[in-house]
Amino acid sequence: MVGLIDLVERLTTPHPLDRYLELVRPTLTLRQMRAEITHVRRSAVGSVTLTLRPTRQWSGHLAGQYVQIGVVIDGVRHTRCYSPVNTQTRRDRHIELTIKAHPHGLVSNYLHENAIPGMVVDLAPAAGVFHLPEQRPDRIVLITGGSGITPALSMLRTLATEGYQGKVLFLHYNRSPEWVPHRTELQALALQHTNFRVEMLYPELGQDPNFSYDELERLAPWFAAAQTYLCGPPGLMKAVRTVYEAEQLSDRLHLEEFVLTVAPADPATAEGSVTFSGSDITTENTGASLLEQAESAGLTPEYGCRMGICFTCTAVKRSGCTRNLRTGEVDADPDQPIQLCINAPVGDVDIAI
Repeated sequence: MVGLIDLVERLTTPHPLDRYLELVRPTLTLRQMRAEITHVRRSAVGSVTLTLRPTRQWSGHLAGQYVQIGVVIDGVRHTRCYSPVNTQTRRDRHIELTIKAHPHGLVSNYLHENAIPGMVVDLAPAAGVFHLPEQRPDRIVLITGGSGITPALSMLRTLATEGYQGKVLFLHYNRSPEWVPHRTELQALALQHTNFRVEMLYPELGQDPNFSYDELERLAPWFAAAQTYLCGPPGLMKAVRTVYEAEQLSDRLHLEEFVLTVAPADPATAEGSVTFSGSDITTENTGASLLEQAESAGLTPEYGCRMGICFTCTAVKRSGCTRNLRTGEVDADPDQPIQLCINAPVGDVDIAI
């Protein structure tokens, strides 16, 4: 069957067979995975919840992982990463995504404003190492802030469905109650499962917005024996890491960042030029990430997360030296694939895009 498909695709060059099949029905595909939006719900301020029916290629996700969604906006295909909020054992194979419309989020705002049942989106397989282990820990702490709630919600729903008997603390920070998606369900889960503790803190209501050891000790005095899963804005991530490092519990802390935290580029220290040889464009190095410099040069390389976790923006560095913005490591090896979003040029660099 695979050989027949390869033969047909050679006959349909330059376009893959799926490009022709989608003219018949957008979800009729052989290789590419897609999903149809079946339900749209806007129950929380600034968020939209989509239910997707994926094509036959979908093999499910582990609670906490993310998927890439692709949409066409003004004729250009854009991809972004979002974490399913449904249980990993959902029987109908549908996917539920809750997407927060960020101020400068092109795809999130487009979906928040325009998503309707019947819309078809591209879909990539679930990925990511931030997920519950197959052998569930006896104690679990879930700490989230803002849109970081989504992977933890999938975790909590999965544990509830499995009849998990261990202790769970679900601690969430947000602006105010109306900004919390699935808030009513979270409160219901806490009532239905006496081993679940759900706590939400709202700075706008005068509650302390700062995470601390004393607060964690009060809510989960057993936290040192737990596995902790953390996803939220940089301030929260830093505060939690500080506590766990001080308590020598870093090996029990699992992180998922949705904002790339790097030192801002200093144009005064940037040297050399960046050549995008695949497009015959050369620009002065500004010190910013290669993805940002490519976009400033008028190029539109594909990307998903802009945080170095999805590898969508990978391109070949033909020559030159680059610095990883997350780790600080420098790489001067030629003809190597690098991630544009988390690498910056050090002197002259040639990228094959």
